[in-house]
Amino acid sequence: MSIPRNWRTRQQRYSLKAEVCENCHQAIFPPRDVCPHCAQERQHWTNLSGRGEVYSFTTMFNAPTGFEEYAPYTMALVKLTEGPMVTAQLTDIEADQVKIGMPVEMVTRKLTQDGDEGQILYGYKFRPLLRQMA
Repeated sequence: MSIPRNWRTRQQRYSLKAEVCENCHQAIFPPRDVCPHCAQERQHWTNLSGRGEVYSFTTMFNAPTGFEEYAPYTMALVKLTEGPMVTAQLTDIEADQVKIGMPVEMVTRKLTQDGDEGQILYGYKFRPLLRQMA
């Protein structure tokens, strides 16, 4: 990822910053110019809670370039509490412990590094929810 792109997308990668459509009130993640639900252009920014549940998952044994050090690792489709679905790596859990419907929470972790002395890219991953909030 280029340095300019890294800076442009840091808010959504570090804190799940999203948009909410002013017309249909749906959460939009990742942010985009037009609401995918009603095609309106007016949105405002919001922070998503970072909590959700595993909707589906798979284990990656043949990792793409730049992610070999993590293989095997589990990727999940996470349905966030606010509605959007995100694809992310699961962390702090073994693959055989992952269950559909399992509550998870977002954490910021290292995603990849450009070379031994290159830029380190951080972003969101999900781990099992450590405690339930009342």
